[in-house]
Amino acid sequence: MKKTSTRLADGRELIYYDLADDTVRDAVDRRPLDATVTTSEIRRDELLGDSVAIASHRQGRTYHPPADECPLCPSEGDRLSEIPDSSYDVVVFENRFPSLAGDSGRCEVVCFTSDHHASFASLGERQARLVLDAWTDRTSELSHLPSVEQVFCFENRGAEIGVTLQHPHGQIYAYPFTTPRTALMLRQVAAHKEATGGENLFGAVVERERAGERVVLEGEHWVAFVPYAAHWPYEVHLYPKRRVPDLLGLDEAARAEFPRVYLELLRRFDRIFGESEPPTPYIAAWHQAPFGPLDDFDGVTRDDFALHLELFTIRRTSGKLKFLAGSESGMNVFINDVPPERAAERLREVASS
Repeated sequence: MKKTSTRLADGRELIYYDLADDTVRDAVDRRPLDATVTTSEIRRDELLGDSVAIASHRQGRTYHPPADECPLCPSEGDRLSEIPDSSYDVVVFENRFPSLAGDSGRCEVVCFTSDHHASFASLGERQARLVLDAWTDRTSELSHLPSVEQVFCFENRGAEIGVTLQHPHGQIYAYPFTTPRTALMLRQVAAHKEATGGENLFGAVVERERAGERVVLEGEHWVAFVPYAAHWPYEVHLYPKRRVPDLLGLDEAARAEFPRVYLELLRRFDRIFGESEPPTPYIAAWHQAPFGPLDDFDGVTRDDFALHLELFTIRRTSGKLKFLAGSESGMNVFINDVPPERAAERLREVASS
């Protein structure tokens, strides 16, 4: 992998990740852009104890442009985009309309390929590995920013999810705090550790699931399963078998196997509802240990956390979506219409031939 860092016309950082070590990236952003101005602010909810990002400047962000005006495609002739070069393998750049900025963290866009009509599932294994390497590199770099406590790499896929740019891409949020979902996990890990005299909760969960009926696929270094209490109609958790706190902890064997396992998982997701259905909308979310202090979680260290990816869709059956209504949105109590055992069975049924 070759990494080349440059600056866009408004001062934002852009980084090329290339498969070939001899690739030259010297294209200049020719757009007449003013310096980026953001109004991101973090406000704490005193009743719930969580934080909300207020980012009014995002109202003006690009919204469903036609394919020939996509800002994530390479620049070509007089059509200038966020990527100055005429081609790329993988690119990462600071979001022009960030939810988090400055002392409130940082937001980046990850373009998986220059092919506008591709998807992550259609990538080759070398390309998917390059994306993994880019995620890992950005996790390392962002973790050293003084305002950052947690790094979150994720992909939103599909208009039903709320995606406004159809080019295959994901995002990275670098939060200035430990996110509520991660805090919940850490509290459960702490309680389990104390109750069992030191057993790791993540390890116990993975061991139990590997012995049960909800495993979807398993490799030498990774295992994917539908969790016992899945919140979403089709939800899969992907874990490396050797527990590590973040992407930086993966060894070469796990990195080498990841593309095959993950691409197979995504391709099965696209077959859940049949070949005649549109591509399955999904969210793919990497959960990594915070880089900030864990003083609020008694006896828990970063090594107690387990890196994993959670992949889920809001489509519950053909032509129907799972909406977060009163119980889910009002009380955060999920109601799942698809039994996790049946979801796992279906994901095994649609394996590649």
